[in-house]
Amino acid sequence: MMCGMGGRWQRLLPTLQLRTRGLPLLPSLWNGAHPPALPMWAVASVSAVSPDGAGGWYEALAASAPVRAAEEVLLCAHAATGLPWWGSILLTTVALRGAVTLPLAAYQHYILAKVENLQPEIKNIAKHLNHEVAVYANQLGWSKRVTRLTYLKNMRRLVSELYVRDNCHPFKATVLVWIQLPMWIFISVALRNFSTGGAHSEAGFSVQEQLATGGILWFPDLTALDSTWILPVSLGVTNLLIVEIFALQKIGISRFQTYIIYFVRALSILMIPVAATVPSSIVLYWLCSSFMGLSQNLLLRSPRFRQFCRIPLTKSNSDTPYKDLFAAFYAKFISRK
Repeated sequence: MMCGMGGRWQRLLPTLQLRTRGLPLLPSLWNGAHPPALPMWAVASVSAVSPDGAGGWYEALAASAPVRAAEEVLLCAHAATGLPWWGSILLTTVALRGAVTLPLAAYQHYILAKVENLQPEIKNIAKHLNHEVAVYANQLGWSKRVTRLTYLKNMRRLVSELYVRDNCHPFKATVLVWIQLPMWIFISVALRNFSTGGAHSEAGFSVQEQLATGGILWFPDLTALDSTWILPVSLGVTNLLIVEIFALQKIGISRFQTYIIYFVRALSILMIPVAATVPSSIVLYWLCSSFMGLSQNLLLRSPRFRQFCRIPLTKSNSDTPYKDLFAAFYAKFISRK
């Protein structure tokens, strides 16, 4: 299976270096979706924050260029489509998630798939390196500490060389969160500016007044709280679904990853009371964004879509991902007695 590994190993493993100071550990290859973040300004109730009463960092953020750009995007979408504000928020969210975060999510899966395919080679390298270090340790009389540090230092270097060779360093998989999280914050703050009257007016008729009549169904006023809690609860349920879908697909996860899953579950539940304290326009955006995240998560399980995005096949891939997901969900939550 690993034919020709000897020659490759000789090329890949240069002479072991004895220096062991400043040795970093191997990075954790966390293959997962990134949870929605919770900005601290969202904890305050609408009535407690006035347009010009929020001071310090939030005031600077609300008046920043990225937030103003987010306001312009929302206003342009509203003017171009002629939809009521609830429709404009929904359409803008779908467009941004589809045009920005979906390609980045596909790229994330592409990088993680290449990293996963490297694992057999990494294990083989670790086996050979462990033998080489043991030989040197025996010849030179190294202590256990020096032996272990020498192994870790050289293993880290060799793995980094593999990542460079295949152009798949795991850090590249984090590009999604560095784009998605700021976008999520800026649009949320822009909608808060609109809802509290802190933004500019349009055609002599304030955006705040438009939002007050731009809702639908049980939330006709997008500047008010959702007293029914339907939107906040729907947001929490959607976020929990994203977490559970991720958790169901993990086999043999580490203890640290288990803690992360529990933390994100708690964060998803915490978002429910937080969402009940902000204008319905923001909660509607959060719900649409989370629903798009759930849809993208499911879409990226499709073998055809993954093939379209040229995501490499991995050992963990399944030809029937949705059937497997339903079976795992049924076994965990329904058939369990």
